[in-house]
Amino acid sequence: MADESLPAAWETMAGGEDERQAVASAPEPADFQSPCDPPASGEHDGSETVPAGAGGGEAAPWRPLPRHAYAAIDLGTNNCRLLIARPSGDNFVVVDAFSRVVRLGEGLAQTGRLSDEAMDRALGALHICADKLRRRNVQLARSVATEACRRASNGMEFIERVKRETGIAFDVISAREEARLAVLGCHILLEPGMGPALIFDIGGGSTELVLIESGPGVPRILDWISVPWGVVSLTETFGDEGADEAARIGRYQQMCDAVRDSFAEFAERVAESRNEGEHGCGLRLLGTSGTVTTLASLHLDLPQYDRRAVDGLIVPAESMRAISAKLSTMSPAERRELPCIGRERADLVVAGCAILETILDLWPATRLGVADRGIREGILRSLISAGGQGERLRAELRERRQAS
Repeated sequence: MADESLPAAWETMAGGEDERQAVASAPEPADFQSPCDPPASGEHDGSETVPAGAGGGEAAPWRPLPRHAYAAIDLGTNNCRLLIARPSGDNFVVVDAFSRVVRLGEGLAQTGRLSDEAMDRALGALHICADKLRRRNVQLARSVATEACRRASNGMEFIERVKRETGIAFDVISAREEARLAVLGCHILLEPGMGPALIFDIGGGSTELVLIESGPGVPRILDWISVPWGVVSLTETFGDEGADEAARIGRYQQMCDAVRDSFAEFAERVAESRNEGEHGCGLRLLGTSGTVTTLASLHLDLPQYDRRAVDGLIVPAESMRAISAKLSTMSPAERRELPCIGRERADLVVAGCAILETILDLWPATRLGVADRGIREGILRSLISAGGQGERLRAELRERRQAS
């Protein structure tokens, strides 16, 4: 039964927001939590002040009430993630966070359904999220579910169960909205420059590629694609890694071929933009996912994950290719021993590498920007903007009533 104490505002913001909103950052990587990250509870001490990023429009700036707390939940194929923040001038302060690997999409590629075990894992995490929303007195939240719930035949049944048991109302967003929110959440980390650029998000059940045109404020989306290959779906589709290095290399190549086929039409559509970049100011590329943050950590040879070192890092593309190639030949046991991979990522990271290498083939930039921020940050900035606009409208209404 739903918890009747949950604020009604938790059920709002199911539709898309204005694309001209700003962005922020988050404390965990974007597609699955590393054993090198903070503990599974993801508790945050509230001390992180997050820059607002670039806004859009020319209206006078509003100032949302700092006492209000806003929240974003992203329920993906692999992870359940929560971020709670309060406005602070032109910034906002993260006051709580949570991330847990739930593998909601486990077995989905074979059965077309969410399994009972996966749904129970996700519900366990969402009960924790509901408790945090309640304790932090969240005024406005948006909770989104992505590819696993879009794809599963029982996805909407699960969403209804979540509402009954936790009180949290989820919006199963489209792939287009998922791509848009990822851009909102990370575009300020794109290298400065002119001409088109590519932003991508490797998730658990899907990958989004977005061709954008830079400009003041939020960039304009020129083209996009979402394919049903993420680290979970690709791993499960191609099964066991094999007993030796040759078998692992063969499996990895099959993964790359499958992803390349799914990108083929998009690659044709963006060919002109790619040629323009290659013969002009150069190609720019930005990735937001646990895959790119993990590989960036390996590039830096970090003993444990450090968001401050990774978020906004620019890495040579050839270094990412070399790390991907090395990981693809290693056994799961060998990968588990590497810092910032560990048990949680050892079986999934190779699929992420295959997707990343295919993206680098499609958009052969010499450098890759790394973002430890994404969908939740896009949601949060939009919510805070909407809350501030609401306060402004209410103030204007009060002034009109007083004048009359």
